[in-house]
Amino acid sequence: MENILAFLTRRDVWLGTIVIVLIPILLTLLSNKLKEVRIKTYTRREQNFISEPFTLTTKVSANLKQLKAIVGDSSDILYRQFKLGMDNRGCAIVHIDGLVDQQLLQQSILHPLLHSKQSKSGLNLFKSESIKEYLLHHAIETSDVTAVKDTNKLVRKLLSGSVLLFVDGLDEVLVISIKKWLSRTLNEPITEALVRGPRLSFIENIRDNTAILRRMTTDPNLTFTDFEVGERTKRQLTIVYVKDIANEELLENVKNRIEKMDIDHVAESGYIEQLIEDDYLSIFPQVQSTERPDRVMGSILEGRVAILLDGTSYALIVPATFSMMMQSPEDYYERWLPMSLIRMLRYVAAFLSIFLPSFYIAFVSFHQGLIPTDLALAIAGTRVGVPFPTIIEALLMEVSIELLREAGLRLPRPVGQTVGLVGALIIGEAAVQAGLVSPIMVIVVAATAIASFVSPHYAAGIAQRALRFLAMFSAAFLGLYGISLFFLSLCVHAVKLRSFGVPFVTPGTLYSKDDWKDFFFRLPLFTMRNRPKEYFPKDRIRRKNY
Repeated sequence: MENILAFLTRRDVWLGTIVIVLIPILLTLLSNKLKEVRIKTYTRREQNFISEPFTLTTKVSANLKQLKAIVGDSSDILYRQFKLGMDNRGCAIVHIDGLVDQQLLQQSILHPLLHSKQSKSGLNLFKSESIKEYLLHHAIETSDVTAVKDTNKLVRKLLSGSVLLFVDGLDEVLVISIKKWLSRTLNEPITEALVRGPRLSFIENIRDNTAILRRMTTDPNLTFTDFEVGERTKRQLTIVYVKDIANEELLENVKNRIEKMDIDHVAESGYIEQLIEDDYLSIFPQVQSTERPDRVMGSILEGRVAILLDGTSYALIVPATFSMMMQSPEDYYERWLPMSLIRMLRYVAAFLSIFLPSFYIAFVSFHQGLIPTDLALAIAGTRVGVPFPTIIEALLMEVSIELLREAGLRLPRPVGQTVGLVGALIIGEAAVQAGLVSPIMVIVVAATAIASFVSPHYAAGIAQRALRFLAMFSAAFLGLYGISLFFLSLCVHAVKLRSFGVPFVTPGTLYSKDDWKDFFFRLPLFTMRNRPKEYFPKDRIRRKNY
């Protein structure tokens, strides 16, 4: 009894109890409070793009005057007034210089209108409906032509690259789409390079990206649904899915989150990712980003949904799970046995990139008795003369590695590679010779950096780097007990995390024999008969017989 009382009165016991019990509770309460801030609904004042809405008249001059009052005197907006060939009726064309195919404008619009003849149609052109019908069905030689009366929509169409045709006697404007602008050629993905696989990446033009996906399959169920995002900029966003595979609840969830986004400008798909993710406090990415069309096609054929945004080469895939972050398209292009071994190596590398420095700190600082005698003597010998504790030593090296990594990314590519390699060698060697760090610490940090490069997903690699520092502080505070507490907290958070209703660690928490065939390892393709159960696809059968 005395021993029990003595144990209960110890300060370190109470401190450990506070750390293990109270701190997780406080963090949970803080997390819930911060989530409530996001759940609150903020009402945006309805913004009208046109400060002074106007009504279209049947006079071209009056309509042009009101349009100029809205768009201003921008030098890139071109106005071309002319007479209709058949009856000298006043007309005007308005378009943005650089966003329109000039050859099509001359050949398919201006030339037919200037040389039109009334005998072609036999219509009574004194009626506005007859004028519109003549222009739509007889004069203009392009396929995408619509009549629009909404002035707000007209200005949007003009600024997005369409041609506006004003005609005397017509209180509507014909919107003609002959868009053409500069875009880069199709290149190999930069962040997702493969040894074997397609050398093809998305580009910044959304229509080119949808065409790439359309080329990869002739399935009529491949569906594209367009949205406009950004209260001011109105950029085009497209969700991609296979109609007879994707779950309806998942589709509605994605559409609702996109429609509820309230932001002036969406510069890149990263904005979309941050606005639609489930838990903005989580360090794990809940939306997968990729610039590989083959990854997108493989995902939507499993029942997921892809999101494309005009102006960026990165597509988003939802829902995202932890296992997706450890997979590469190349896993399916090579034979199953070697790729299974490589995939398991990725899991080992991910664990080492997070916990290797923390284990070194814990063993050297707290649990020297667990180290074999010869190794302990070798480590002690290398640390003779080092003036810093292990945690400071590890932080100095890890921060140096992170600085070199960032410097290598921001500098021009030839220079960046040289800085990363030479800088690491020089700093490591100089630090050892100066006695600031031990040689064993340099080896640990180098092995950690190499392990972090194995991650096939860049966002997952960033999360691993951040978790590494948290694990190091946990080890410096409580040794192996701190690492255990950190690991358990990480597991609890990952198990609770959802991505569009799908558990983040599936198929680990939702057992399915078929899904485990493509989890830690990959079985032969002919054994993967069904699509993943975790996405609840309409059509689960991927392969009928094997």
